[in-house]
Amino acid sequence: MARPVVAIVGRPNVGKSTLFNKLIGKRLSIVDDTPGVTRDRIFGDCEWLGRHMLLVDTGGIEPYSDDVILSQMRMQAQLAVESADVLVLVTDLRSGVTATDEEVAAMLQKSGKPVVLCVNKCDTVGETPAEFYEFYNLGLGDPVAVSSVHGHGTGDLLDAVLAELPEESGEGEEDDAVRVAIIGKPNVGKSSLVNALTGENRAIVSDIAGTTRDATDTRLENEHGKFVLIDTAGLRRKSRVDDKIEKYSVLRAQMAVERADVCVILIDATEGFTEQDSKVAGIAHEQGKACIIAVNKWDAVEKDGATMDRERKKLMQDFAFMSYAPIIFISAKNGQRLDRLLELIKFVDTQNAMRISTGKLNEVLADATQRVQPPTDKGRRLKIYYITQASTRPPTFVCFVNRKELFHYSYQRYLDNRIREVFGLEGTPTQYIVRERESKRGGKDTK
Repeated sequence: MARPVVAIVGRPNVGKSTLFNKLIGKRLSIVDDTPGVTRDRIFGDCEWLGRHMLLVDTGGIEPYSDDVILSQMRMQAQLAVESADVLVLVTDLRSGVTATDEEVAAMLQKSGKPVVLCVNKCDTVGETPAEFYEFYNLGLGDPVAVSSVHGHGTGDLLDAVLAELPEESGEGEEDDAVRVAIIGKPNVGKSSLVNALTGENRAIVSDIAGTTRDATDTRLENEHGKFVLIDTAGLRRKSRVDDKIEKYSVLRAQMAVERADVCVILIDATEGFTEQDSKVAGIAHEQGKACIIAVNKWDAVEKDGATMDRERKKLMQDFAFMSYAPIIFISAKNGQRLDRLLELIKFVDTQNAMRISTGKLNEVLADATQRVQPPTDKGRRLKIYYITQASTRPPTFVCFVNRKELFHYSYQRYLDNRIREVFGLEGTPTQYIVRERESKRGGKDTK
C-alpha cells in the first residue's frame, strides 16, 4: 500500500524546511552526492504512533519570475495540493497573518483536502502569546503552536495530521499484478510506450517535452501476465526545472518509482546516453527497485551488423553502477521487442523477490573465500562466519564478521558477483548489512 502523502505548504521564510527536517528526524541536504544518484531531497519518511507517511517539503509559494503572476502562484499551490492526502499550512508567529497567508489559506480551503494550520516560531515555553490567536482568522480551525527549531509542539502537530489521514485499508491493490514505472527524461517516448503496450491511446502523446504532468496508472493483462503501467512525467535536469508545474511533476515521478515493483528506464536511441539518464536511473537504484534499461526509438537509428553490440557495451560502461540491469532495444512506434520487454519485466520482478536459503548462501560463501582469501590489515584477517538473507525487494543479505572495518567494499563486491553467478539476481540491486559477531564474553571476536 502506498503511504499517505502530507505536504508542507506556505509562503517563503516561515520555516517549512526546518520543520520538515525536524519531523523526519534528520537534516536532508538538497543534493545527495552519491555517484550516479544525485537528486533533490524534497520528501522523506515520517513515522508517528506506528503510522508511516510520506512528508513533502514544497518550498515557498511565490512566482518564480520578477513579474508577480498570481495565477502562477495558484498553480504551484494547487499542484502541491493535488498530490497530498493532508496539507500542513505553515505560518510565522512573528510576522502575523499576511495577505499571502490569506491567499494560500483560501486556495487550500477550495481544494476540499484536510488542512492542519501550523503557527511556527512559537519558541517561548509557557503561556500562548496573544498574537497566536490572530491565526484563527484564516478560518482553518484550531492552529497548532510549533517551534521547528526546538521541536516544541511537533507531537501535537503530528497528532492533528494523524487525525486527518485516511484509515489504513487491508484491501485494495494486493493483487498479483506487477507495478511498472516507466521513467526517463522528457520526450523519450514514455507515453508512446504505454499506448503501444496497451493498444490504446490512454496517454497524450506530443513532441513537446513535458506533455505528461501526472503519474497515471493503466492496467494491462495479456498472455505475459498482469501489469499496472505507471506513466510518469519526464525527469528533467534540475537546472531546467524552472516551471512550477514541472517541479511537481518530478515529485510525482519520484513517488511513482516508490510504489513500483519494476522500473523501465527509457533512453532515446537517437540522443544516446546523457548524465540525466544516469540520475533518473539512480532514483530507481537507490530505492532498490528491479530495473530494465530500454533504449527506445531504435527504429530511427542507422545500423550495421555490429551497432547493437557497440551500443550495449557503451551503455554497460555508462551504467556501471547498475551493471545488473538488462538492456533491451525497442521501438514503441512499430512495436519492436515489446513482447520481450514484458517477459523481462516479469523476470526481473521474480529476481527482485527471490529468497535464497541460508545453507545455499553459505555454500557459495565457503567456495568464494576459498578461491579468494578475505583481506587482511595489520596482521588481522577478515573472517566471515556466515551469511543469511534478511529480506527481499531488494534481496538483502546480512554478513556476520569478526571486524566490520576489514570487510572492504571491493571484497563485498566480489562476494556479490559470486552470489549473482550462482543464483542470477538479474535486474535487481542487492544490499548488504555487515554485523560483528560478539564473543561469549560479551566483546567483539578479535581472533
